Amino acid sequence: MEKTVLDKINKFTRRPLTEEEVYVFPAVLCDNDIDRDGERFSDEALETLRELFVGRTGIFDHKAAAANQAARIFDTELAEDPSRKTKDGRPYKFLRAKAYMVRTEENRDLIAEIDGGIKKEVSISCAAAVRRCSVCGNDRNSGGCAHVNGKTYAGRLCHTILDKITDAYEWSFVAVPAQVRAGVTKKFSDGEAHPAPAQTEDIAQELRRDIRRLAYFSGGRAACAAAELAARELGCQELIKLKKSYEALAEKACGGLQLAPEEEEKPVTDQFRLR
Repeated sequence: MEKTVLDKINKFTRRPLTEEEVYVFPAVLCDNDIDRDGERFSDEALETLRELFVGRTGIFDHKAAAANQAARIFDTELAEDPSRKTKDGRPYKFLRAKAYMVRTEENRDLIAEIDGGIKKEVSISCAAAVRRCSVCGNDRNSGGCAHVNGKTYAGRLCHTILDKITDAYEWSFVAVPAQVRAGVTKKFSDGEAHPAPAQTEDIAQELRRDIRRLAYFSGGRAACAAAELAARELGCQELIKLKKSYEALAEKACGGLQLAPEEEEKPVTDQFRLR
């Protein structure tokens, strides 16, 4: 582990932790694509979320009890996938975070579940002050817009742009996320063009797990079993292609991310939970 990583982690601790004491993992929190409600984050909103989520606690099922607090984000970055486009043709961007936990006997099983791909899906809870129409630019919070999300006007897909993020509350491990691409991710060596055979197999196993998960979202147990059979003998490149096809199916079946209002309504700032 690099010293700079420990330095970032130790900004949030009461005493300096050592490499042996911490477990570090990356997670995708959210992206800029249009969700099932016809809403998306603006690039500026993602940048604000990138700043606000540093230091935020990870919990379970959005239940903020102390016993549910499992991890903390110590670093974030915005990334772009050049191979993907959003539903309205923009470059696909996503917010990736790095989180840590202190290794204890109590969370040993949780760490094993994260490494094994069992605990993978995450969602976020945040607040947005502006909900702007993509066609006319009016703030839907203030009224004065007759355009309908999902309809096309002069060749433009109407949706709502979430902007002016005022707070990021927490991020949570969930059983089934509405945003299928959000979750704990595995990073491999950026400079290694030809990974070792053992690492190649690790990558393949990770891809097969993702394919089974996405297939389950799109078609249930039968689809999951069929996907497992189809992926069994494929190499990494074929698995990547198969995963992308199941991502599309799962997104169609489950929708994108879901932004639901919190129980307490605000007159100006709308609160959202990505479940």
